Amino acid sequence: MEEKANIHIAQTVAILVDGNNIERSLESEHRSTNMMINFDVLIPRLLGGRGLNRLIYFREGKNISSKLAERLHTKYFGSVRPCHKSADIPLSINATQLASKVDAIIILSGDSDYVELVRHLKSEGVRVEICAVESTTAGVLIEEADYFQPILKEDCFTLPQSAIAKKKSRR
Repeated sequence: MEEKANIHIAQTVAILVDGNNIERSLESEHRSTNMMINFDVLIPRLLGGRGLNRLIYFREGKNISSKLAERLHTKYFGSVRPCHKSADIPLSINATQLASKVDAIIILSGDSDYVELVRHLKSEGVRVEICAVESTTAGVLIEEADYFQPILKEDCFTLPQSAIAKKKSRR
């Protein structure tokens, strides 16, 4: 039996989330507005032992869950950034700014609008991974990325009915 070498991976990773895109994708995939990402399951899987440099959740609109913001900050020193319109431009600017500070950037979105960003980051020597709901992810985005990780059902949880009522009242 061959012994596996214990290899230490010393990459630093930034995770940038297009919240609206992921929320819509989960809604489409599960035909339900009560599915949310379970970051406590997904983030360790995405990192695979690498170091987390930044976690930023971009969200269009004023109604951002303070509970989500608090949880991301407390567990991952992450932040939630409200966007005036879509997250595309703020996420792209942040990714470009972080490119010289990290080894890899994981973008949680299946939006083909990020193809040019992926190409640019790769030209800067950054490993770019996409994590999204496979059925709603643009094929060209998967092709351009260095790696694609689908969001699985196990990476999600169902909101309790009381939270769903609150979410609907904010819309």
